[in-house]
Amino acid sequence: MSKGRLFVISAPSGAGKTTLLKRVMPRLTGLSFSVSHTTRQPRPGECEGVDYHFVARAEFEKMIGEGAFLEHARVHDNLYGTSRMAVERLQQQGIDVVLDIDVQGAAILREAGLVDAAYIFIAPPSVAELERRLRGRGTEAEEMIATRLANARAELAAMSSYEYLLVNRQVDESVELLTAIILAERARAHRFPDGRAIGAIAER
Repeated sequence: MSKGRLFVISAPSGAGKTTLLKRVMPRLTGLSFSVSHTTRQPRPGECEGVDYHFVARAEFEKMIGEGAFLEHARVHDNLYGTSRMAVERLQQQGIDVVLDIDVQGAAILREAGLVDAAYIFIAPPSVAELERRLRGRGTEAEEMIATRLANARAELAAMSSYEYLLVNRQVDESVELLTAIILAERARAHRFPDGRAIGAIAER
């Protein structure tokens, strides 16, 4: 059985990453989402074990000490981390894994060189459009919106370090493009669209 591929996907808050992944994931077999751990509080509609594993800061710091994370970073005064064991277990089953990681975490993985992954950055059409989307949520205070926009500018400066850049202008178009990237990576690794390894090609 071939080992599953890692897809590291980063985007500024409000760029539409979650929306795209929710539409792409059901379209492709052999693809799983790595549920990160975080110390932040759940947003309305988020579920434990589905969107994130929500843990107390003391528990998160204990996991850091135990080497439980493939990477971890502080974002917006909260901690986020990717479970090493969960990712490796899926990969050993031949399942491709999507890692929803901010630019800090992606840089840690890239510079450490410990994992082989395809790095994808999802960007908004403009900072103005990003601000419109953040305000449209209606869930965050003005101060937090200002913080997210400042962080977004810094994150956008890092997009040139990614192998793939997807500008999310229109959702349907972006869903097709993200799907195509994953399928292309599978073909490059000599795997069928469903993720299975391609064996020898028959003569007839």
